[in-house]
Amino acid sequence: MRRVRFHSHGDPEVLRVEEAEAPVPGPGDLLVRPEAIGVTLPMVRRVRGGGPLPGLPGDELAGEVVALGPGTTGFAVGDRIAALGHPGAYAELALAPARMASRIPDGVGAAQAVALVRGGHVALAALDTAALRDGESVLITAAAGATGHLAVQLAALQGASRVVAAVSTPEKAAFARALGADEAVTYDQESWGAPVDVVLDGAGGDLLPRALGALAPGGRLIQFSSGGGTLLAHDLLAGAKTVTGMTMRHFATTRPERYAEHRARLWELAASGRLRATIHAELPLSDAAAAHRLIEARANLGKVVLRPDAAWGSEAAG
Repeated sequence: MRRVRFHSHGDPEVLRVEEAEAPVPGPGDLLVRPEAIGVTLPMVRRVRGGGPLPGLPGDELAGEVVALGPGTTGFAVGDRIAALGHPGAYAELALAPARMASRIPDGVGAAQAVALVRGGHVALAALDTAALRDGESVLITAAAGATGHLAVQLAALQGASRVVAAVSTPEKAAFARALGADEAVTYDQESWGAPVDVVLDGAGGDLLPRALGALAPGGRLIQFSSGGGTLLAHDLLAGAKTVTGMTMRHFATTRPERYAEHRARLWELAASGRLRATIHAELPLSDAAAAHRLIEARANLGKVVLRPDAAWGSEAAG
């Protein structure tokens, strides 16, 4: 089979297509032929620097189960699933743990499914962690991104009285309003719709203090960005504000019952058309570098997806 790997950190061009042996599913694993592969900002940053080499990019996929590891139950060969997988999803064949997989409902395409498998879960987990109550207001940073644009929709569905989207450009502001945001602001504006009860921060970095500043006294900020950021303790104390960090894998492993509830809700909302993932671009897997450049440029409105090259698929089938 073919896969994408990188042997040094750097520009997206370090991503290389290479021949490799098909992975062998271990206990609890599914071997999947991906139909759609998600591209994420954390993975783009991983290629830029950090972690061991050589690196296998990709851990979001949607596709067909072609084999099960020893003792793996709950799925069958031929099932279409979406999953957070092991590293190495940029490939013709990839592994995914069965506990992080779910069947794709009829009527939901692979690109939509892979957009929901992390972005939708992160958005719901952030809202859950914030303990959002009916009638509270929510500010979402990076609101045009793969997670943010789903969070805008889900916050409204969860009963928020006012959803404010914070983005980098007027084009993204228009996109967020079209999704249902009550207000959309750009980062260079003086006011970010303050005060709000809850902030879901997907931007981090230098924008994190401003996100905290938009909170009303007693407000809650949920930080799920890989961009980091620094806050002053005084800014928390003065407004009796709280900040909670959240990662999807930690949420899924420590609160499996809530993860299962979220999974069922996401599929129900997607199948009914009440939640729609916007796919910014679908690129061939052999052009993974172009997908990474899109993310780095912050040019995407919604999700960037890779598709295995048609020629690869026909060769693998033959």
